[in-house]
Amino acid sequence: MKPLTVLLALIASLPFTAQAADPPARPNFLFLFSDDHAQHAISAYGSKVNSTPHLDRLANEGARFTNSFVTNSICTPSRATLLTGQYSHKNGVPVFNRFDGSRDHVAKHLQAAGYHTGVVGKWHLGSDPTGFDRWIVLPGQGAYWNPQFLVPGHRLTIEGHCTEITGELGIEFLETRPKDKPFFLMLHQKAPHRAWEPDERNKAIFKDKVIPEPETLWDDYATRPAALPENEQTVARDLTRRDLKLEPPADLQTPQQRNMWLNVKPMEVVVDGKTLKGQELVRWKYQRYMQDYLACVQGLDDSIGKVLDYLDRTGLAANTYVFYSADNGWYLGDLGLYDKRFMYEPGLRVPLLIRGPGIRAGITPEQFTANIDLAPTFLDLAGLPVPDFMQGRSLAPLLKGDAPADWRTTVYYRYYHDPGHHNTRAHYGVRTATHKLIHYWKKDAYELFDLAADPTEQKNLLFGEGARSPAVAAKFDELKKELVRLQQEYQDDGRYADPETWPKGGSDGPFEGKQPMGLRSVSQAIAASRAK
Repeated sequence: MKPLTVLLALIASLPFTAQAADPPARPNFLFLFSDDHAQHAISAYGSKVNSTPHLDRLANEGARFTNSFVTNSICTPSRATLLTGQYSHKNGVPVFNRFDGSRDHVAKHLQAAGYHTGVVGKWHLGSDPTGFDRWIVLPGQGAYWNPQFLVPGHRLTIEGHCTEITGELGIEFLETRPKDKPFFLMLHQKAPHRAWEPDERNKAIFKDKVIPEPETLWDDYATRPAALPENEQTVARDLTRRDLKLEPPADLQTPQQRNMWLNVKPMEVVVDGKTLKGQELVRWKYQRYMQDYLACVQGLDDSIGKVLDYLDRTGLAANTYVFYSADNGWYLGDLGLYDKRFMYEPGLRVPLLIRGPGIRAGITPEQFTANIDLAPTFLDLAGLPVPDFMQGRSLAPLLKGDAPADWRTTVYYRYYHDPGHHNTRAHYGVRTATHKLIHYWKKDAYELFDLAADPTEQKNLLFGEGARSPAVAAKFDELKKELVRLQQEYQDDGRYADPETWPKGGSDGPFEGKQPMGLRSVSQAIAASRAK
C-alpha cells in the first residue's frame, strides 16, 4: 500500500476528524440563591464580622461584581424579577403577592431549548413553579427545622436543618438528572432569613463570639426625618423576644400565650441575673442578633462548599456556570437597622459571584448591574436570544472582561410595601457613581447624598443650610431629571403606587390541593419532584 493511501486510511479510522467534530457541549447553569444575605457578610467583599471560605472560593475562581444592586429590596418581588428580567411594575409583583405562573420567564425559554430545569428550596411566589421539569419548594417562608416541602400535587416533610437539606436536595437533583441534557438548577436557600435559627454546630461556634459594632449603630437620623425615625426595623426597639431567643416562662400553657409573650419587643432583659436596659441592652441585642444571623450564614457557606465539591468530584465544574446572589441586601446594624427595604447602601447592594467557562479567575467588574440582568445573562450564555420583554442586559460582555461604552451608569429603584411589616415608607430613587437621590413620594420628601464624601449616608444634603447651596441645587435638579429619564426608559408610569391596585393573592399561600406524603428522605423527595 502506498504511503499516502496508508495515511488516508489511518485518518479515516480515527473516531472523529476536525470537519466532523462534535459541537461544544452546551453549558450547565447552577444558580445559588440565598435570602437576606448582606454583601458585607462575605469575606470576599471585605466583611469585618465573618469569614466565608466557600463563597470566597467562587469569587477567587471567577468574577466578583463590585456594584451589584436590586430594584426592589424585598423577597417576593426580587424573585419575580429574577425570573422575568423585569421591574416590579412590569412583572406584576410589587409586594408579597402571588406570581402569575402563566407569565413568560427564563426557565420556560431554557426548558424549550432542551435544558433540564429545576428549582429547589425557597420559592416564595405563591403559585406552583412553571417552566421546571422538577421542583421541590418550601411553602411560603418555610421552616428551619424539619421543613415541609411542596412537590407537584403533594406536600412532604424531611427531618433535619433546612440549609443542609436544601443543599442535599440540590446534589440529589444533579445526581439523578438526565445525562443527555444540559441542566439549569435554581438552588434557593432559606438562610439567613429571620428568625435566624442556625444548625447546632454553627450555633455553638458563634455562641460566644463578640461581633464588631458598625459605626452607624447609634444613628440618630438627624438629617433624614422623612422615614427613618418612624421605621420599625431597628435593633434598639424592634427585635422581639423570639428574635433574641428568650425562653418563655413555664407557666404559659397555651401556644397562643407563648406566641404573645415571644412577640413582645422588650425594653428590659435579665441576663445572668442582671437587668439590661438602655445602651447596654441595645449592645446585647445586637450581639444576639448577629451571632445567630452569622451562624446561619456559616451554615449556608458550608452547604455551598459541599455543592461545589460535588461539581469538582463529578467533573461538572468545567462546563457549569455557577452564580451566587441574594434576593436583597440586608442591614447588619448599619443605620441602627436590621432587615432590608430602604434604598440605603446595605439594603440596595447584593453579592454577585459568577464562575464558569471562559471567565478569568479573580476579575472584579465595576459596572453597575441589577437583578433584572440575571435572566438575560442565563439566556445569552446558553446561546439563546433574549426576549424583548426583559428589561435587563446580559452580563456576558463583562464576564469576558469587556467594558461596553454604552453600559448603564445609573440604577433605578422602587419600593412599594408601605407600611408593610416594618412601617417603611414607599420610595423610589436613583443611584449614580457618586450620588443618590431618594424620593418618599407619599410625603413628597427627598434625600440627597454625596456617596463619595459620605458613604454611610449620614448627611442628607437637602436638610438644613446646605440645601440652599447652588451646587446642591444643581445636583438635585440633575438627579430629578435622571429619575424621570429612567422612569420613561423602564416604562414606570406609577402602576401599583396605590395599594388598592396591588395584585391579589399572597406569596405565603394558601397551597391547596396538596396531598400529604408524610416523612420522606432526600432521595424520595427528589423522586416526587417531577412536574406532572
